[in-house]
Amino acid sequence: MSAVPQLDADTARRVARSTATVDVVVPVHNEERSLPGCVEVLSRHLRENFPFQWSITVVDNASTDATLRVARELAEATDQVRVLHLDRKGRGLALRTAWGYSDADVVVYMDVDLSTGLDALLPLVAPLVNGHSDLAIGSRLAPGARTVRGGKRELISRCYNKMIRWTHGARFTDAQCGFKAARTDVVRPLLDHVADDSWFFDTELLLLAEHNGLRVHEVPVDWVEDVDTRVKVARTAFDDVAGLIRVARAKITGAARVDGLPRRPEPRAAHPQAVLAERENGLLWQLVSFGVIGVVSTALTSVIYALLREWWPTLLANFVALTVTTLWNTEANRRYTFLRQSASSGRVHLQGLVVFVLYYVVTSGALLGLQVLDPGASRFTEVLVLIVSSVVGTALRFVLLRSWVFAAREEESA
Repeated sequence: MSAVPQLDADTARRVARSTATVDVVVPVHNEERSLPGCVEVLSRHLRENFPFQWSITVVDNASTDATLRVARELAEATDQVRVLHLDRKGRGLALRTAWGYSDADVVVYMDVDLSTGLDALLPLVAPLVNGHSDLAIGSRLAPGARTVRGGKRELISRCYNKMIRWTHGARFTDAQCGFKAARTDVVRPLLDHVADDSWFFDTELLLLAEHNGLRVHEVPVDWVEDVDTRVKVARTAFDDVAGLIRVARAKITGAARVDGLPRRPEPRAAHPQAVLAERENGLLWQLVSFGVIGVVSTALTSVIYALLREWWPTLLANFVALTVTTLWNTEANRRYTFLRQSASSGRVHLQGLVVFVLYYVVTSGALLGLQVLDPGASRFTEVLVLIVSSVVGTALRFVLLRSWVFAAREEESA
Protein backbone atom coordinates (compact mmCIF):
# COMPACT_ATOMS: atom_id res chain seq x y z
CA MET A 1 0.00 0.00 0.00
CA SER A 2 1.43 3.34 -1.00
CA ALA A 3 1.69 6.09 1.57
CA VAL A 4 -0.68 9.03 1.39
CA PRO A 5 1.29 12.08 0.27
CA GLN A 6 1.54 14.80 2.89
CA LEU A 7 1.60 18.48 2.02
CA ASP A 8 4.19 20.62 3.74
CA ALA A 9 3.01 23.79 5.48
CA ASP A 10 3.97 26.14 2.64
CA THR A 11 2.23 23.99 -0.01
CA ALA A 12 -0.90 23.69 2.13
CA ARG A 13 -0.95 27.45 2.56
CA ARG A 14 -0.64 28.05 -1.20
CA VAL A 15 -3.47 25.61 -1.91
CA ALA A 16 -5.73 27.30 0.66
CA ARG A 17 -4.93 30.74 -0.69
CA SER A 18 -6.08 29.69 -4.16
CA THR A 19 -9.50 28.63 -2.89
CA ALA A 20 -10.82 31.65 -0.97
CA THR A 21 -10.37 35.41 -0.76
CA VAL A 22 -10.94 37.45 2.39
CA ASP A 23 -11.40 41.22 2.66
CA VAL A 24 -10.74 42.71 6.12
CA VAL A 25 -12.59 46.01 6.52
CA VAL A 26 -11.37 48.55 9.09
CA PRO A 27 -13.66 51.61 9.52
CA VAL A 28 -11.85 54.70 10.86
CA HIS A 29 -12.78 58.21 11.93
CA ASN A 30 -10.00 60.61 12.92
CA GLU A 31 -7.49 57.81 13.52
CA GLU A 32 -4.37 59.31 11.91
CA ARG A 33 -2.18 58.18 14.82
CA SER A 34 -3.45 54.64 15.40
CA LEU A 35 -4.08 53.63 11.77
CA PRO A 36 -0.44 52.98 10.69
CA GLY A 37 0.20 50.69 13.65
CA CYS A 38 -3.07 48.85 13.09
CA VAL A 39 -2.35 48.17 9.42
CA GLU A 40 1.23 47.11 10.15
CA VAL A 41 0.25 44.63 12.89
CA LEU A 42 -2.71 43.30 10.92
CA SER A 43 -0.73 42.89 7.69
CA ARG A 44 2.07 41.05 9.45
CA HIS A 45 -0.39 38.68 11.12
CA LEU A 46 -2.16 37.95 7.83
CA ARG A 47 1.12 37.29 5.99
CA GLU A 48 2.48 34.96 8.64
CA ASN A 49 -0.62 33.18 9.96
CA PHE A 50 -3.47 33.45 7.47
CA PRO A 51 -3.84 30.70 4.83
CA PHE A 52 -6.17 32.58 2.46
CA GLN A 53 -5.74 35.35 -0.08
CA TRP A 54 -6.42 38.59 1.76
CA SER A 55 -6.80 42.32 1.42
CA ILE A 56 -7.35 45.17 3.87
CA THR A 57 -9.90 47.88 3.13
CA VAL A 58 -9.60 51.03 5.22
CA VAL A 59 -12.89 52.94 5.21
CA ASP A 60 -12.37 56.60 6.05
CA ASN A 61 -15.59 57.61 7.79
CA ALA A 62 -15.70 61.38 7.11
CA SER A 63 -12.51 62.09 9.06
CA THR A 64 -11.58 65.72 9.66
CA ASP A 65 -7.89 65.10 10.41
CA ALA A 66 -5.17 63.54 8.24
CA THR A 67 -6.62 60.00 8.38
CA LEU A 68 -7.45 59.88 4.67
CA ARG A 69 -3.95 61.01 3.67
CA VAL A 70 -2.35 58.43 5.97
CA ALA A 71 -4.60 55.70 4.62
CA ARG A 72 -3.70 56.52 1.02
CA GLU A 73 0.01 56.46 1.86
CA LEU A 74 -0.41 53.00 3.38
CA ALA A 75 -2.27 51.84 0.27
CA GLU A 76 0.48 53.15 -2.01
CA ALA A 77 3.09 51.29 0.03
CA THR A 78 1.22 47.95 0.11
CA ASP A 79 -0.68 46.37 -2.78
CA GLN A 80 -3.02 44.49 -0.45
CA VAL A 81 -4.27 47.66 1.29
CA ARG A 82 -7.15 49.62 -0.24
CA VAL A 83 -8.89 52.84 0.78
CA LEU A 84 -12.55 53.80 0.60
CA HIS A 85 -13.66 57.33 1.56
CA LEU A 86 -17.14 58.30 2.78
CA ASP A 87 -18.42 61.83 3.34
CA ARG A 88 -20.80 60.73 6.13
CA LYS A 89 -20.11 59.08 9.48
CA GLY A 90 -21.57 55.79 10.65
CA ARG A 91 -20.06 52.40 11.36
CA GLY A 92 -23.01 50.66 9.76
CA LEU A 93 -22.73 52.85 6.68
CA ALA A 94 -19.02 52.02 6.39
CA LEU A 95 -19.64 48.28 6.59
CA ARG A 96 -22.64 48.36 4.26
CA THR A 97 -20.63 50.26 1.63
CA ALA A 98 -17.39 48.28 1.90
CA TRP A 99 -19.05 44.86 2.08
CA GLY A 100 -21.30 45.79 -0.82
CA TYR A 101 -18.33 46.75 -3.02
CA SER A 102 -16.03 43.90 -2.00
CA ASP A 103 -15.20 41.19 -4.56
CA ALA A 104 -13.91 38.76 -1.90
CA ASP A 105 -15.58 35.49 -0.92
CA VAL A 106 -15.61 36.46 2.75
CA VAL A 107 -15.78 39.94 4.26
CA VAL A 108 -14.51 40.72 7.76
CA TYR A 109 -14.90 43.68 10.07
CA MET A 110 -12.63 44.68 12.96
CA ASP A 111 -11.99 47.82 14.97
CA VAL A 112 -8.89 49.91 14.34
CA ASP A 113 -7.85 49.65 18.01
CA LEU A 114 -7.33 45.87 17.60
CA SER A 115 -9.01 45.27 20.95
CA THR A 116 -9.76 41.70 19.83
CA GLY A 117 -6.86 39.26 19.71
CA LEU A 118 -5.96 38.39 16.13
CA ASP A 119 -5.52 34.70 16.97
CA ALA A 120 -9.32 34.47 16.67
CA LEU A 121 -9.32 35.68 13.04
CA LEU A 122 -8.74 32.29 11.40
CA PRO A 123 -11.37 30.51 13.59
CA LEU A 124 -13.73 33.33 12.65
CA VAL A 125 -13.25 32.91 8.90
CA ALA A 126 -12.72 29.15 8.52
CA PRO A 127 -16.38 28.08 9.10
CA LEU A 128 -17.45 30.52 6.38
CA VAL A 129 -14.89 29.30 3.86
CA ASN A 130 -15.85 25.65 4.30
CA GLY A 131 -19.57 26.44 4.12
CA HIS A 132 -20.46 25.38 7.65
CA SER A 133 -21.77 28.82 8.65
CA ASP A 134 -23.07 31.98 7.00
CA LEU A 135 -21.95 34.65 9.47
CA ALA A 136 -19.38 34.53 12.28
CA ILE A 137 -18.94 36.82 15.26
CA GLY A 138 -16.42 37.24 18.01
CA SER A 139 -17.97 37.02 21.47
CA ARG A 140 -16.67 38.47 24.71
CA LEU A 141 -19.43 36.67 26.62
CA ALA A 142 -19.12 33.13 25.22
CA PRO A 143 -17.52 30.39 27.33
CA GLY A 144 -13.76 30.55 26.95
CA ALA A 145 -13.61 34.29 26.18
CA ARG A 146 -11.17 36.41 28.16
CA THR A 147 -12.08 40.06 28.58
CA VAL A 148 -10.43 43.02 30.27
CA ARG A 149 -12.79 45.98 30.68
CA GLY A 150 -14.35 48.20 33.29
CA GLY A 151 -17.36 47.19 35.37
CA LYS A 152 -19.63 49.80 33.77
CA ARG A 153 -19.13 48.57 30.21
CA GLU A 154 -19.34 44.97 31.36
CA LEU A 155 -22.72 45.59 33.00
CA ILE A 156 -24.08 47.55 30.02
CA SER A 157 -22.95 44.87 27.57
CA ARG A 158 -24.48 42.00 29.53
CA CYS A 159 -27.78 43.83 30.07
CA TYR A 160 -28.05 44.78 26.40
CA ASN A 161 -27.39 41.26 25.15
CA LYS A 162 -29.85 39.83 27.69
CA MET A 163 -32.45 42.26 26.36
CA ILE A 164 -31.87 41.00 22.82
CA ARG A 165 -32.24 37.39 23.90
CA TRP A 166 -35.40 38.04 25.92
CA THR A 167 -37.16 40.20 23.34
CA HIS A 168 -36.11 38.41 20.13
CA GLY A 169 -35.06 34.94 21.27
CA ALA A 170 -31.58 35.51 19.84
CA ARG A 171 -29.07 32.70 20.31
CA PHE A 172 -25.88 34.74 19.86
CA THR A 173 -24.32 36.08 23.04
CA ASP A 174 -22.53 39.28 21.98
CA ALA A 175 -24.05 41.53 19.33
CA GLN A 176 -21.67 44.49 19.53
CA CYS A 177 -18.17 43.01 19.53
CA GLY A 178 -16.20 44.71 16.74
CA PHE A 179 -15.06 41.44 15.20
CA LYS A 180 -17.35 39.87 12.60
CA ALA A 181 -17.27 38.08 9.26
CA ALA A 182 -19.77 36.95 6.63
CA ARG A 183 -19.96 35.11 3.35
CA THR A 184 -20.32 37.82 0.74
CA ASP A 185 -23.06 36.06 -1.23
CA VAL A 186 -25.11 35.76 1.96
CA VAL A 187 -24.60 39.19 3.49
CA ARG A 188 -25.37 41.25 0.38
CA PRO A 189 -29.11 40.42 0.29
CA LEU A 190 -29.25 41.20 4.02
CA LEU A 191 -27.61 44.60 3.64
CA ASP A 192 -30.58 45.95 1.69
CA HIS A 193 -32.85 45.16 4.64
CA VAL A 194 -30.64 46.66 7.39
CA ALA A 195 -31.91 50.17 8.04
CA ASP A 196 -29.41 51.37 10.66
CA ASP A 197 -26.20 53.11 9.60
CA SER A 198 -24.68 53.46 13.05
CA TRP A 199 -23.97 51.23 16.07
CA PHE A 200 -27.18 49.17 15.89
CA PHE A 201 -26.14 47.88 12.46
CA ASP A 202 -24.47 44.78 13.96
CA THR A 203 -27.48 43.79 16.04
CA GLU A 204 -29.95 44.34 13.21
CA LEU A 205 -27.83 42.29 10.80
CA LEU A 206 -27.61 39.36 13.22
CA LEU A 207 -31.32 39.44 14.08
CA LEU A 208 -32.24 39.40 10.40
CA ALA A 209 -29.80 36.58 9.75
CA GLU A 210 -31.26 34.38 12.49
CA HIS A 211 -34.82 35.29 11.51
CA ASN A 212 -34.12 34.06 7.98
CA GLY A 213 -32.65 30.76 9.13
CA LEU A 214 -28.95 31.55 8.59
CA ARG A 215 -26.29 29.98 10.77
CA VAL A 216 -24.27 32.33 12.99
CA HIS A 217 -20.99 30.94 14.33
CA GLU A 218 -19.55 32.34 17.56
CA VAL A 219 -15.87 32.47 18.45
CA PRO A 220 -14.78 33.24 22.03
CA VAL A 221 -12.20 36.01 21.88
CA ASP A 222 -9.55 37.69 23.97
CA TRP A 223 -10.55 41.33 24.24
CA VAL A 224 -8.98 44.35 25.97
CA GLU A 225 -11.00 47.54 26.40
CA ASP A 226 -9.94 50.66 24.54
CA VAL A 227 -10.17 53.38 27.18
CA ASP A 228 -10.25 56.02 24.41
CA THR A 229 -13.64 54.85 23.13
CA ARG A 230 -15.88 57.55 21.65
CA VAL A 231 -19.18 55.74 21.95
CA LYS A 232 -21.92 57.86 23.56
CA VAL A 233 -23.52 55.28 25.83
CA ALA A 234 -26.83 57.05 26.59
CA ARG A 235 -27.58 57.97 22.97
CA THR A 236 -26.50 54.54 21.72
CA ALA A 237 -28.69 52.77 24.30
CA PHE A 238 -31.74 54.79 23.22
CA ASP A 239 -31.09 54.02 19.54
CA ASP A 240 -30.62 50.34 20.32
CA VAL A 241 -33.96 50.04 22.13
CA ALA A 242 -35.71 51.85 19.28
CA GLY A 243 -33.98 49.51 16.83
CA LEU A 244 -35.12 46.40 18.68
CA ILE A 245 -38.71 47.63 18.51
CA ARG A 246 -38.38 48.40 14.80
CA VAL A 247 -36.96 44.94 14.00
CA ALA A 248 -39.73 43.27 16.03
CA ARG A 249 -42.31 45.18 13.99
CA ALA A 250 -40.58 44.11 10.76
CA LYS A 251 -40.77 40.48 11.85
CA ILE A 252 -44.48 40.72 12.58
CA THR A 253 -45.31 42.43 9.28
CA GLY A 254 -43.11 40.11 7.24
CA ALA A 255 -40.74 42.89 6.15
CA ALA A 256 -37.85 41.05 7.79
CA ARG A 257 -38.05 38.15 5.36
CA VAL A 258 -35.21 38.34 2.82
CA ASP A 259 -35.47 36.71 -0.60
CA GLY A 260 -32.48 35.20 -2.36
CA LEU A 261 -30.79 33.73 0.71
CA PRO A 262 -29.52 30.14 0.75
CA ARG A 263 -31.80 27.82 2.72
CA ARG A 264 -30.22 25.17 4.88
CA PRO A 265 -32.01 21.80 4.92
CA GLU A 266 -33.75 20.74 8.10
CA PRO A 267 -31.49 18.55 10.27
CA ARG A 268 -32.00 14.84 9.73
CA ALA A 269 -30.39 11.83 11.39
CA ALA A 270 -28.11 10.03 8.92
CA HIS A 271 -28.24 6.48 10.26
CA PRO A 272 -31.39 4.53 9.19
CA GLN A 273 -32.10 3.33 12.74
CA ALA A 274 -31.65 6.86 14.05
CA VAL A 275 -34.11 8.15 11.43
CA LEU A 276 -36.69 5.58 12.59
CA ALA A 277 -36.12 6.50 16.24
CA GLU A 278 -36.47 10.19 15.39
CA ARG A 279 -39.85 9.61 13.78
CA GLU A 280 -41.11 7.47 16.65
CA ASN A 281 -39.85 9.70 19.44
CA GLY A 282 -40.56 13.12 17.90
CA LEU A 283 -44.13 13.42 19.19
CA LEU A 284 -43.22 11.82 22.52
CA TRP A 285 -40.43 14.33 23.10
CA GLN A 286 -42.67 17.24 22.14
CA LEU A 287 -45.35 16.10 24.57
CA VAL A 288 -42.88 15.67 27.42
CA SER A 289 -41.09 18.94 26.77
CA PHE A 290 -44.28 20.91 26.23
CA GLY A 291 -45.81 19.36 29.35
CA VAL A 292 -42.88 20.32 31.57
CA ILE A 293 -42.85 23.85 30.20
CA GLY A 294 -46.64 24.02 30.60
CA VAL A 295 -46.46 22.98 34.26
CA VAL A 296 -43.86 25.64 34.99
CA SER A 297 -45.86 28.25 33.05
CA THR A 298 -49.09 27.36 34.83
CA ALA A 299 -47.44 27.59 38.24
CA LEU A 300 -45.82 30.89 37.33
CA THR A 301 -49.11 32.28 36.00
CA SER A 302 -50.92 31.28 39.16
CA VAL A 303 -48.35 32.92 41.44
CA ILE A 304 -48.32 36.16 39.45
CA TYR A 305 -52.13 36.19 39.25
CA ALA A 306 -52.51 35.63 42.99
CA LEU A 307 -50.18 38.55 43.70
CA LEU A 308 -51.76 40.94 41.20
CA ARG A 309 -55.30 40.02 42.21
CA GLU A 310 -54.75 41.78 45.54
CA TRP A 311 -54.75 45.13 43.70
CA TRP A 312 -56.25 44.56 40.24
CA PRO A 313 -59.55 43.16 38.93
CA THR A 314 -59.78 39.59 37.68
CA LEU A 315 -59.39 40.09 33.92
CA LEU A 316 -56.53 42.58 34.17
CA ALA A 317 -54.59 40.43 36.63
CA ASN A 318 -55.07 37.39 34.40
CA PHE A 319 -54.05 39.29 31.25
CA VAL A 320 -50.81 40.59 32.78
CA ALA A 321 -49.94 37.21 34.30
CA LEU A 322 -50.52 35.45 30.97
CA THR A 323 -48.58 38.05 29.00
CA VAL A 324 -45.53 37.71 31.23
CA THR A 325 -45.50 33.91 31.22
CA THR A 326 -46.36 33.60 27.52
CA LEU A 327 -43.13 35.40 26.58
CA TRP A 328 -41.14 32.80 28.45
CA ASN A 329 -43.36 29.89 27.37
CA THR A 330 -43.09 30.65 23.65
CA GLU A 331 -39.33 31.03 23.75
CA ALA A 332 -38.90 27.85 25.81
CA ASN A 333 -41.02 25.83 23.38
CA ARG A 334 -39.15 27.22 20.40
CA ARG A 335 -35.85 26.17 21.96
CA TYR A 336 -36.75 22.81 23.49
CA THR A 337 -40.02 21.47 22.05
CA PHE A 338 -40.18 22.34 18.36
CA LEU A 339 -36.45 21.95 17.83
CA ARG A 340 -36.40 22.54 14.09
CA GLN A 341 -38.08 25.91 14.23
CA SER A 342 -34.99 28.13 14.21
CA ALA A 343 -36.79 31.13 12.71
CA SER A 344 -40.30 32.43 12.34
CA SER A 345 -42.01 34.25 9.51
CA GLY A 346 -44.43 37.11 9.95
CA ARG A 347 -47.30 34.67 9.54
CA VAL A 348 -45.99 32.52 12.38
CA HIS A 349 -45.85 35.56 14.67
CA LEU A 350 -49.44 36.45 13.84
CA GLN A 351 -50.59 32.86 14.29
CA GLY A 352 -48.85 32.72 17.64
CA LEU A 353 -50.75 35.84 18.64
CA VAL A 354 -54.03 34.17 17.68
CA VAL A 355 -53.12 31.15 19.82
CA PHE A 356 -52.44 33.43 22.77
CA VAL A 357 -55.79 35.18 22.32
CA LEU A 358 -57.61 31.82 22.30
CA TYR A 359 -55.72 30.77 25.40
CA TYR A 360 -56.69 34.04 27.09
CA VAL A 361 -60.35 33.55 26.11
CA VAL A 362 -60.39 30.06 27.66
CA THR A 363 -58.87 31.13 30.98
CA SER A 364 -60.75 34.43 31.25
CA GLY A 365 -64.00 32.75 30.22
CA ALA A 366 -63.58 30.28 33.06
CA LEU A 367 -63.04 33.08 35.57
CA LEU A 368 -66.04 35.01 34.28
CA GLY A 369 -68.16 31.87 34.48
CA LEU A 370 -67.10 31.39 38.10
CA GLN A 371 -68.09 34.96 38.96
CA VAL A 372 -71.54 34.41 37.40
CA LEU A 373 -72.12 31.09 39.15
CA ASP A 374 -70.53 32.04 42.47
CA PRO A 375 -70.02 35.80 42.91
CA GLY A 376 -68.59 35.30 46.39
CA ALA A 377 -65.96 32.72 45.42
CA SER A 378 -62.76 32.82 47.44
CA ARG A 379 -59.32 33.65 46.05
CA PHE A 380 -58.39 29.97 46.46
CA THR A 381 -61.32 28.92 44.26
CA GLU A 382 -60.37 31.51 41.63
CA VAL A 383 -56.81 30.24 41.52
CA LEU A 384 -58.03 26.63 41.31
CA VAL A 385 -60.34 27.47 38.38
CA LEU A 386 -57.47 29.33 36.73
CA ILE A 387 -55.23 26.27 37.05
CA VAL A 388 -57.83 23.94 35.52
CA SER A 389 -58.60 26.33 32.65
CA SER A 390 -54.87 26.84 32.08
CA VAL A 391 -54.42 23.10 31.66
CA VAL A 392 -57.21 23.04 29.06
CA GLY A 393 -55.76 26.10 27.34
CA THR A 394 -52.29 24.56 27.36
CA ALA A 395 -53.55 21.42 25.60
CA LEU A 396 -55.26 23.58 22.99
CA ARG A 397 -52.07 25.62 22.62
CA PHE A 398 -49.98 22.50 21.95
CA VAL A 399 -52.37 21.20 19.30
CA LEU A 400 -52.46 24.54 17.50
CA LEU A 401 -48.69 25.09 17.67
CA ARG A 402 -47.91 21.62 16.36
CA SER A 403 -50.62 21.28 13.72
CA TRP A 404 -51.06 24.88 12.60
CA VAL A 405 -48.34 27.37 13.57
CA PHE A 406 -45.19 25.31 13.10
CA ALA A 407 -46.73 23.09 10.43
CA ALA A 408 -47.08 26.24 8.33
CA ARG A 409 -43.38 27.00 8.89
CA GLU A 410 -42.37 23.53 7.73
CA GLU A 411 -44.40 23.95 4.54
CA GLU A 412 -42.67 27.21 3.79
CA SER A 413 -39.24 25.68 4.10
CA ALA A 414 -40.09 22.50 2.21
